[in-house]
Amino acid sequence: MKKSNREPLFHIAKRGTLPYSKVWGIRVLAVILALLVCAVVTTILTGDNPIQVYGGIIQGAFGSSRKTWITFQNVAVLLIISLALTPAFRMRFWNIGGEGQILMGGLASAACMICLGDKLPNALVILLMFVTSLLAGAIWGLIPAFFKAKWNTNETLATLMMNYIAIQLVAYFTVVWEMPKGSGKIGIINQDSNAGWLPQIFGSKYLLTIFLALIVTLGVHIYLKYSKHGYEICVVGESEQTARYVGIKVEKVIIRTMLVSGALCGLAGLLLVGGINHTITTTITGGQGFTAVMVSWLAKFNPFTMILTSFLIIFLNRGASEISTTFGLNQSFADILTGIILFFIIGCEFFINYKIQFRKKSRKEEKKA
Repeated sequence: MKKSNREPLFHIAKRGTLPYSKVWGIRVLAVILALLVCAVVTTILTGDNPIQVYGGIIQGAFGSSRKTWITFQNVAVLLIISLALTPAFRMRFWNIGGEGQILMGGLASAACMICLGDKLPNALVILLMFVTSLLAGAIWGLIPAFFKAKWNTNETLATLMMNYIAIQLVAYFTVVWEMPKGSGKIGIINQDSNAGWLPQIFGSKYLLTIFLALIVTLGVHIYLKYSKHGYEICVVGESEQTARYVGIKVEKVIIRTMLVSGALCGLAGLLLVGGINHTITTTITGGQGFTAVMVSWLAKFNPFTMILTSFLIIFLNRGASEISTTFGLNQSFADILTGIILFFIIGCEFFINYKIQFRKKSRKEEKKA
């Protein structure tokens, strides 16, 4: 049998760096196509007007002043968690333990509020909450980092398992602190005295979280791009062998980076417990430790781009809840629309990084045509 020397009909080639305008043009086109597909799916499956459904999504996120503030507050929390995971990801350390690190930070805050709320001045309680929450998150990040640095264990499994340990610790202390006894939940902590409740800025309970998120965004950007530690993280992420060759202590970088990552997750736990919910439960994170992984990767580890990706995810989630209520659709349909939009947004990154080149016709094929 003769071997065919014909080239394949097409092949995929790596693109050069596209202009910024073209990159965002592709992304905008992906969103438009996603909305068109969602419109078709909505019409076929429900018979509802897709324009009204889209209006319901906007209504869910910005339908009132309170909804708007909650949307931005949720964006701020997700942004902080995404920023917390980013240094580890830049180092190619797959930190899937954000959930556990957040829970441990929240548990430390709750412990200060419950055990010290009536014994110390409120300012001192809040200060201790900040210190212990960051420390608890950092320790929870340090444990898998130490084993990775010392014995090269699988950090994905280690951080994932740490999540389940954190959940069980919170469940245990929920029983210890439950109020009233036998209820299986803690309830609002220090509802009468507000001890340990984070202060309001300009009379708003939402602004502190948003303000801290902006500070963390700027801080992480400077840390990763302009500091020596950020340079070392980048080199270790590119090649551990190269890092060792130029004199970087890889084990030290791994441990230090995970301390930073865990501490920032602990900060998110502090905000959830001391600033937003004023209680602690095993589900207080709402899966944001995992959602933040997608946010960080979608933004390609750029802290400022994460503001947009965090906003997109929260906007879709808030809107999905609204259309489930308004149009009598179950949450599964809302998740379908969210999944379609995210599929197009993630998929468009392929066309930003690669191009499809079709085989050029040979002279013989041109003559036949």
